[in-house]
Amino acid sequence: MTSIRGRLLIILLVATSAIWLSAVLWIQHSTRQEVIHVLDRRLEESARMVASLIGDGMSVEDARRAVTSELAPQDHYGLRRQLSCQIWGLDGTLIGESEGAPEGRLAEGAAGFSENTVEGEVWRVYTLVEPDAGFRVMVGDAQAMRDHLVQGVTLSLLVPMSLMLPVLAGLIWLIVGRGLTPLDRLGATLSARAARDLSPIDDTRAPRELRPMVAALNGLLRRVGRARERERNFTAFAAHELKTPLAGLQTEAEIASMAPDEATRARALEQISQGVKRTDRMVKQLLDMAAIEQGGTAPDTAPRDGAGILAAVAEDLAPLAERRGVSLRLAAPEGLWPTCHATLLQAALRNLVENAVQASPEGAEVEAGLRRDGAEAVFHVADRGPGIPEAERPHVTERFFRGGNSGRTSGSGLGLAIVAAAMERMGGDFAIRPRPGGGEVAELRLPADFPAS
Repeated sequence: MTSIRGRLLIILLVATSAIWLSAVLWIQHSTRQEVIHVLDRRLEESARMVASLIGDGMSVEDARRAVTSELAPQDHYGLRRQLSCQIWGLDGTLIGESEGAPEGRLAEGAAGFSENTVEGEVWRVYTLVEPDAGFRVMVGDAQAMRDHLVQGVTLSLLVPMSLMLPVLAGLIWLIVGRGLTPLDRLGATLSARAARDLSPIDDTRAPRELRPMVAALNGLLRRVGRARERERNFTAFAAHELKTPLAGLQTEAEIASMAPDEATRARALEQISQGVKRTDRMVKQLLDMAAIEQGGTAPDTAPRDGAGILAAVAEDLAPLAERRGVSLRLAAPEGLWPTCHATLLQAALRNLVENAVQASPEGAEVEAGLRRDGAEAVFHVADRGPGIPEAERPHVTERFFRGGNSGRTSGSGLGLAIVAAAMERMGGDFAIRPRPGGGEVAELRLPADFPAS
């Protein structure tokens, strides 16, 4: 059952019914015990009364009439109506009995309470023996009468309780409905909101039990708001950054079409080629950033060696390094660290190595490697570029941020932002620090036991 209201109602009704049934059984048992106790005391009192009357000198005939009068119907519940009395001599002679007493002997003569079957009916009998006076008094009532009396008393209690059960069920329904009103109110508040309204939900009137849910919803609204803000900024920055190279391409195309000589046309076409490459790189980085932030890089089906991923990145960027006169040196032992998130790692390493190659002067060397540091795998990429000013260092992972030393390169300002986003997805850390002797060293620290899912 998916309805909280229905679930609560069923639980409460089942619990109430179980308690009600337990109460019924307890009332029946306690009522029976109490009635039996009262009736037994009545039997004992009646026997002593009859013995007292005879002991005071009353004749047997007068005692019989007194017994008959005493045990005549007098009360509402019939406590006396079924009482019967017999007076027997110690020699076994019947001295007297009450009207309606059975023909058979009520008891065998032993003093105290006993249960006997007389004429096919079970009797509860109290026997009082008077050895000095030479007689015994037996007073008893039928067990069927006792059972009927207990049943009547129990029913008189159960009837109003049974009538109250539907009323109780209705009250439970109303109480559950009223208790869930805050949930309905919260649902109505959310339904009435506009799609663009991401302001926090007011929890000042919310019950204590709903505040964790409201807090979680407010947290979700904040995250959605930040995500939407990032998307808006991303779109605006991407449009702005693509506008400049596209305008340059259009200008160079016009120059090529109107070039007065072959040399001018060749220079224009070269500029168009370089512009296309820069634009292509920016588009790829934009796609990488979008895929990482939207979770579009699922784990691979099989783990790949980290050293192999780094080697593949270096091989892809070898033509760029050759054009810029920069050499690549790798130090990554095979089999040191596998990962099932090769796509994320490859995007991060490619941007680090590409940035290092772009920043390095002609004739410099870019070092890249992999090592183990305790429970972590550490990738590093070191260059001999101009470095990052300290004032700009806190901002280097911001999207589309280009520092003062980036004028000599054609970067888009997305490379380090992609690296930081990939490390966040992989549960690793990204740090960049100055390199002794000039340049920068970038490090990626990842758990050595990074899970596959």
